[in-house]
Amino acid sequence: MARTRAQDFEEKQRSILDNAAQVFAEQGMDKASMSQIASHAQVSKSLLYHYYPSKEALIFAIIMTHLEEIDAAVEEADDTALPPGERLRKLVGALLEAYRGADNQHKVQLNATTALSDENKAEILAIERQIVRRFAAVLNEINPQLSDRNRPLLTPVTMSLFGMMNWMYMWFREGGQISREDYADVATTLIMEGIKAVR
Repeated sequence: MARTRAQDFEEKQRSILDNAAQVFAEQGMDKASMSQIASHAQVSKSLLYHYYPSKEALIFAIIMTHLEEIDAAVEEADDTALPPGERLRKLVGALLEAYRGADNQHKVQLNATTALSDENKAEILAIERQIVRRFAAVLNEINPQLSDRNRPLLTPVTMSLFGMMNWMYMWFREGGQISREDYADVATTLIMEGIKAVR
């Protein structure tokens, strides 16, 4: 007879992922151990292995859960009826809001690729590209010249925007002089104004 899931399965799973992300972010992928993670999550090592049979499986779950939440937030915010500039601002705001409270997960995503199999890397890359394509489509609508075959600039411009958003965690502080909403305006304005000069 199949074993049924405990009612708090998803809650425990999420707690493990959040605690593991903190340990990985602080200790690094190589130094962090499953024992440390179990202790930090206040679960037994056997329970940790029940949910995640290896450190790689745990790292992969952290990254995929993080990216799936970002993808869902960005998809929900994407309103094709809006003018392109407003649509871009909503996308930027949604992504930065999805980053709230997820600095540890973000660090794991940025630093953990060497700890993953090629198959896991491919799955991560697929969802990353899906997120990026949504932004690229709006940027291309704003300035179709970015897709000029003789001077293709859509990818560099799109990734420049992601550079501004992805490295925000290095300097941004909640409750500081600039809010996430303020920075969403700044990043959108920089890209929107900069696109006008890109040829």
